[in-house]
Amino acid sequence: MDRQFDTAFNPIPLPDYQEQSIVEMRQSARRFHDFVCRRHTVRDFSPRPVPREIIQQCILTAGQAPSGANHQPWHFAVIGDEAKKKTIRELAEAEEREFYNGRAGEEWLRALKPIGTDPAKPFLETAPWLICIFGARRSRGGDGRMYRNYYVPESVSIATGFLILALHNAGLATLTHTPAPMGFLNQICERPKDEKPYILLVAGYPDENAQIPKAATMKKPLEQIATFF
Repeated sequence: MDRQFDTAFNPIPLPDYQEQSIVEMRQSARRFHDFVCRRHTVRDFSPRPVPREIIQQCILTAGQAPSGANHQPWHFAVIGDEAKKKTIRELAEAEEREFYNGRAGEEWLRALKPIGTDPAKPFLETAPWLICIFGARRSRGGDGRMYRNYYVPESVSIATGFLILALHNAGLATLTHTPAPMGFLNQICERPKDEKPYILLVAGYPDENAQIPKAATMKKPLEQIATFF
């Protein structure tokens, strides 16, 4: 991929596209909606191991996401090491205690009340995998030069969405965790300072007694999330 910098436009025929009839489109759209509706954010994880190859395949799927100028400005630091997970939990919980003890503000805490969150984050140790998702402001080309990346937050967010659905498709539960600040993840994951950690994605099997907040099942209807002209 790094060879694309400074190369000329070289179009090829659109590959792989498969057109569907209107009937098939309706069925596909509904089936996918039903599939996505079965995805829930989980905070109760099982320690059951998940093969690394499953995570690798899902990350390859995330890597297919569109990005600004196709620079793919993301890096997925995948952590299964127990000592590293313990350290991440300790540092994340320290930030969370400050958040809940005043930094968040009263309005934010009221918004979180129906979700039932608190400073304790045991899932950071319990779940078999933590995926630290970084965005890079610059990338190195094949000539060794550094090139600016574009639409980094947007690109990383889209790739994260791909990854969440890929993991869901593989039968795994996920949780998006965003302790703030997250700079400690650069050191733990051995990433350069000019990369920004955006999301700490927790992945694994849900605990057999897992629960979710009822409020999380309440989604806005179409008329509140879309306008057609």
